[in-house]
Amino acid sequence: MHFYRILLILPFFMAQTHVQSQVQHDPVSNNESLYRPRFHFTPQKGWMNDPNGMIFLNGQYHLFFQHYPEGTVWGPMHWGHATSSDLVDWKEQPISLYPDSIGMIFSGSAVLDKNNTSGLGRGGIAPMVAIYTQHNMPGEKAGRNDFQNQSIAYSLDEGKTWTKYAGNPVLKTPNLKDFRDPKVIWHEPTQKWIMSLAVADHVEFYSSPNLMNWSKESEIGKNLFAHGGVWECPDLLSFNVNGKIVWVLLVSMNPGGPNGGSATQYIVGDFDGQVFKPFTTTIKWMDYGPDNYAGVSFSNLGERKILIGWMSNWNYANGVPTEKWRSAMTAPRELKLVEQNINSNEFLLVSSPVKELNAGFTKTLSKENIISENIVALTSAVNSIPNRIDFNTLQVKDFEIIFSNTYNEKLIVGFDATKKQFFIDRRNAGTSNFHEGFSRISNAPRMTEDAGMDLSLLIDKTSVELFADGGRTVMTALFFPTHPYTNCILQTKKGMNLKSINLFSLK
Repeated sequence: MHFYRILLILPFFMAQTHVQSQVQHDPVSNNESLYRPRFHFTPQKGWMNDPNGMIFLNGQYHLFFQHYPEGTVWGPMHWGHATSSDLVDWKEQPISLYPDSIGMIFSGSAVLDKNNTSGLGRGGIAPMVAIYTQHNMPGEKAGRNDFQNQSIAYSLDEGKTWTKYAGNPVLKTPNLKDFRDPKVIWHEPTQKWIMSLAVADHVEFYSSPNLMNWSKESEIGKNLFAHGGVWECPDLLSFNVNGKIVWVLLVSMNPGGPNGGSATQYIVGDFDGQVFKPFTTTIKWMDYGPDNYAGVSFSNLGERKILIGWMSNWNYANGVPTEKWRSAMTAPRELKLVEQNINSNEFLLVSSPVKELNAGFTKTLSKENIISENIVALTSAVNSIPNRIDFNTLQVKDFEIIFSNTYNEKLIVGFDATKKQFFIDRRNAGTSNFHEGFSRISNAPRMTEDAGMDLSLLIDKTSVELFADGGRTVMTALFFPTHPYTNCILQTKKGMNLKSINLFSLK
């Protein structure tokens, strides 16, 4: 797909020309400047993977995360901590949970125990309770099957300090070595806490009146849905769709994703506090790109569902070319459930960048009603690579959006109308020698037959996030150019009827 008429040319220039010059001379020594994202959370140093314990409380979003502060590859897991009032600017806080004699601090969740069902509250303060897996490495090395158990800790000062429960662990493994990642919600109809737990190749549901005493209710997933690796990081969500309560179970899996390695599938159905009954066993993916994994939602947000994922893939996460830190989180996304076919129980989980991101961007260019097969040159006063591109087409045709630099490196994001699929091509996007499977094309199907199309791209220094057709198709991918991309073109074989196109940069 390279013989195109140029439809739109958007030249971009780096604001800090002296910094760019330094990077061009020695990109490795300027790794921090070249690769550190501008609006995606990264730890100041050390390793990061799964987002954990995400909760909203008193105007603050709390993001906890799997963290090894002493190295840039996976190691003894802690819970790191960051906070934000707007989901854009994040402030890293002191580490919240450290490994102890029971084990490392693996993935989990956090809730606000408003009614003090746990009895851990004091002086009228409702406790914030973290529920997490503890992984005992000596037990694993000894070949035992009881090295993953669930523990809790609580905070009475909005997550600043934590006290581990003296009776840990609160849920012991029934001698299953993959028994982890508890995601807990309050189920109002049954007045119980519900825990979704990843257990090897399926999810198990447990209930508790107090976050301490847990009873197994049911399980789902054996021999159903996508398999290829262990199931991880489940999340149970409810949506009000036209007055009907519909449930969605997110399940991350590694390997076995649609474009290799890690990915997250979702299951739609009904949940009564005991059993999850799927409407269909069709395999559905939340994000088709290679780099969105282990995503979970914030608790204590009411009807609103906001998710953040780990923006990486276990195929190469330990080897990506960053120096002081490893991994970033995706941009926060709002989840909604839409009916594909009324009366057929066919639903799609859609994602879109949270509206809070809008306040962080300023519009630098806006054009409407562009209908041409000839060159349309647009000059912009943009002083840096735009961080968001939105456009609407009246007719769906092939197109490519190409980000490039003067070193013959390019990232291509596009759509193949014949195959009815979106793609991200990073075969020549930059550094890729850290993993043989990184340099490839990733594909995703279009999930609607509409005549027109809307598309949003979020672009940071090393990532692109695609949201098409109202978030029905989503892709996330990393890239690592040796020098910053300084040019972008939108091109097509047959021309496009563009209803509008808008460019945005960070303020």
